Amino acid sequence: MPIRIYDKTSAGRRFSSVNLNTEVTKFSPEKSLTTPLPKKGGRNHHGKIVSRGRGGGAKRLYRVIDWKRIDREGIQAEVVGVEYDPNRTAHIALLKYTDGVKRYMIAPMGIKPGDKVMSARTAIEPKVGNAMPLRFIPTGLQVHCVEMTPGKGGQLCRSAGMYAMLSNKEGNYATLVLPSGETRMVHIDCRATIGEVGNSDQQNVRWGKAGRMRHLGRRPITRGVAKSHNAHPLGGGSGRSKGNRPPCGPTGVLAKGGRTRKKRQHSTKLIIRRRVSKRYGLVSK
Repeated sequence: MPIRIYDKTSAGRRFSSVNLNTEVTKFSPEKSLTTPLPKKGGRNHHGKIVSRGRGGGAKRLYRVIDWKRIDREGIQAEVVGVEYDPNRTAHIALLKYTDGVKRYMIAPMGIKPGDKVMSARTAIEPKVGNAMPLRFIPTGLQVHCVEMTPGKGGQLCRSAGMYAMLSNKEGNYATLVLPSGETRMVHIDCRATIGEVGNSDQQNVRWGKAGRMRHLGRRPITRGVAKSHNAHPLGGGSGRSKGNRPPCGPTGVLAKGGRTRKKRQHSTKLIIRRRVSKRYGLVSK
């Protein structure tokens, strides 16, 4: 079974579970496709913290993923193995092309060593792992690693278990139904990979204790109401009080249900149906 629940031998084991990663067949990364990944602790190039609660964690090497798969067009590749990637929830597959070049790609569900995949700018067989423009992909198929701009590389549906449904093609645009429930148009020349991203059981993992989150580089977060009035909008006061205002961050940005999308985003006109907020059941802006 992909998710294992251990005996409740301690408080940390009581509510935790682990992913067995049964899809993984290769247990060491390709050295030529790795690069150092220095830790920044949530700080930008000025040294200012822009992402709170980051720091520590296990040391990692970044696996360079080929998001575009353009310069290998028409060259068949064999899947050498499926690897675990500590930098993402999805597994990655190591490809070896017929000319000897090796590349990493996001591992689709069901892919295994020995399979043959290909990337092309024309119509090819729509089997799992093949990449081609949406123009040549039959409607009704599941796709992932979808480009939003032709030639930019996969941006949509890249995490574990994700896929978009290609529902329609009309004119220069194809209609995709995304996992969030959003329906949007993408240019028909944008590439996509056939299939669903593997490791779908990742969403069922329960971390169980704070120590496992520290390994991921997540530090403890102090509640806003527990801080002083000059450190957080919800802090201070006699007793526990929220000040009759909705939950927010230290800068006052709403934490639940707040609108985060730019009002004049150029791609707004390509969205047919907004995603539905699971918390309030409202259409998110």
